[in-house]
Parts: sequence; C-alpha cells; structure tokens
Amino acid sequence: MLKKFILVFVVLCTNFLIAQTRDSIVSVNTLTPYAYQPFFPITKVDKLNRLSKYHPNISFWKEVNKIGLDLSEVAFVNWNAGGANSIAALMSTDFKRIYERKNIRWKNELIARYGINKQTEQEIRKTDDHLEINSTFGYRKDTLSNWYYSAKANFSTQFSNGYNYPDTSKKISTVLAPAYLFLGVGSEYNSEKENLNIYASPLTLRSTFVLDQDLANDGAFGVEGAVYDEEGNLIKEGENIRTEVGILFTNEYNTEIFENIGLSNKLSLYTDYINKFGNIDVNWELNFNFQVNQYVLAKLGSHLKYDDDIKVQEENAEGELVDAGPKVQWKQQLGIGVIVNL
Repeated sequence: MLKKFILVFVVLCTNFLIAQTRDSIVSVNTLTPYAYQPFFPITKVDKLNRLSKYHPNISFWKEVNKIGLDLSEVAFVNWNAGGANSIAALMSTDFKRIYERKNIRWKNELIARYGINKQTEQEIRKTDDHLEINSTFGYRKDTLSNWYYSAKANFSTQFSNGYNYPDTSKKISTVLAPAYLFLGVGSEYNSEKENLNIYASPLTLRSTFVLDQDLANDGAFGVEGAVYDEEGNLIKEGENIRTEVGILFTNEYNTEIFENIGLSNKLSLYTDYINKFGNIDVNWELNFNFQVNQYVLAKLGSHLKYDDDIKVQEENAEGELVDAGPKVQWKQQLGIGVIVNL
C-alpha cells in the first residue's frame, strides 16, 4: 500500500514540474499585469523603476528636425534678348519638440528662414527674413478627446535690417524692430490623424516691440512716436512697446491633395478689444509642396499679411515719402531645393 502511495505522489509531482517548464512561464520582461505579483502592493515608484529597467530608452518626446536650402541661378552670355545674371538662396529650418503623455501635450517649435539675392551691378538684397518661436501647453479631460485647455506663447522677429530697395540709406525694420509676443489662454483642437490644429483664445495679450529708437521715434509698427517742438527739436522719445488685449484664432492644416503633392495652410487672425475692435489683423501662409524624392522638394508659396498698425509709405508729387495708411502685404515664392530630415 505504501509503495502505491509513493508511486502516485511521484507521478503528481512530475506532472506539476512539467507544467512549470520555461515555455509556460510568462517573462517579467514583457511587463504584463500578471508577470510579477508580489505579496505586497506595487507602488508607483516600483512601477517606474521596473519600466526604466526593461525599457531604458523609452521617451514621451517626439522630434522633428528639418533643414532646407533652395538655390536658383540665371546666367547670360551674349544673350540678345538681354537680362541680368543673378543668384538666389533661401535657408530654412523647422525644429519641433512635442511631449505627449496621457492627458498632457506640450509642443515647442522653432522656425527660421533667411534668403538673399544677388544680381549684376547690385548689392546683395534680402528676400526673406523670419524667426519664430512657439510653445503651447495643453491639458485634456481624457485620452479619447482631441480638445485641450491650452496656454500659448508666440514670439517672432527678424535677423537683419530691412530696406525699401533700391534705397538702402534708411532701414525700415531690423532685429527686434518689430518683434511680436502673444501670450494667451484658450481651447485647442488637435488631431494628428487629420493633421489639423485649431486654437481659439478669448484672452490674448499682444505686445509689439520696436527696440530701435530711430524707428520708435518715427512711430513705426503702431508704437507712439516721438514728440517734437515747432523747430523740430526732440521733446520726448517714442515708445518702444505697444500692448493690446484681444482675441486670437489660429489654424494649421496639412494634407496630400495628390500623390507627392502636399498642401500646408497656416492662418492667424487677431483683433483688439479696445483699439478698433473687429478690425482683424491677418497672417496667412499657403504652400504647395511637390515631393520629387526623399530629399528634393519644389515649393510654391503664398504669404499674405494685413496689420492696421503698419503704415505703408509712398512718394508724393514732390518725391517725398508719406504715410499711405495700412495696406495688404503679399509675397509669393517659387523654388526647388534640398530638404533634410535629421
């Protein structure tokens, strides 16, 4: 009887051991909910330590690094139709850092462009000049929603002096003159699937900086100009900062309209509560991107601006420059170049 009992016990133990072979054991490295169940509850610190141990390279940051260079050149030799030799270059960069985890999204962006043109018997002229920094922090109620409570900051200026060519004796703009700062809170809709971003803020502070005193004395870009006496002597220098509070609406949309032909739209609308409410400042960029291959990209772009505070100067009958009031500004670009994603 004892021998039969021992034989049954051995058979049961053998079956139990076979059931615990390596193939049936769930690896702790998979981090499944049943991989490791200690007697005591696991704290948040323990979970983070385990996560960093088995996934040391895990990150909640997304990166976009784009550098582009557009070149164009025209040369003539004994060309009976005439023409001027020219060469143009445009350098552009777009860097993004996006943090996304659960209900939090924090997007940071740096955009920079600088273009020059050189023609025969002419000095080098600037064709594009822009520096922009954006930061948007958003919080949503749950991970299924695309709507965020957001706070947004935007700063933009330029790198060098701007002139009303061919007159280069007097600059009409320069670095930090103007510079624009937007600070606001509102609501943001962001959908990566639709490549769509909409931001609306009922409370946005806009500051215009004109830190070049000569331009500030002229009252450029809407700041309060200098005060002179009847003999032209300076009594009070112009203000360097103009502050407004108003409504800001922005929209960004990207899509592929045909194979290898993309469209990108970026729109910004702003109106001030106190000064001419309903008079909208517009900043609208529309670009068509023609993807030749992984590195070569052709681009057709349009940039339209209207700012009631920017007065355009024109020559009168006596040849003097006088303010002609605000007007629509428009720039069109067509180029082909190389773009690198790092």
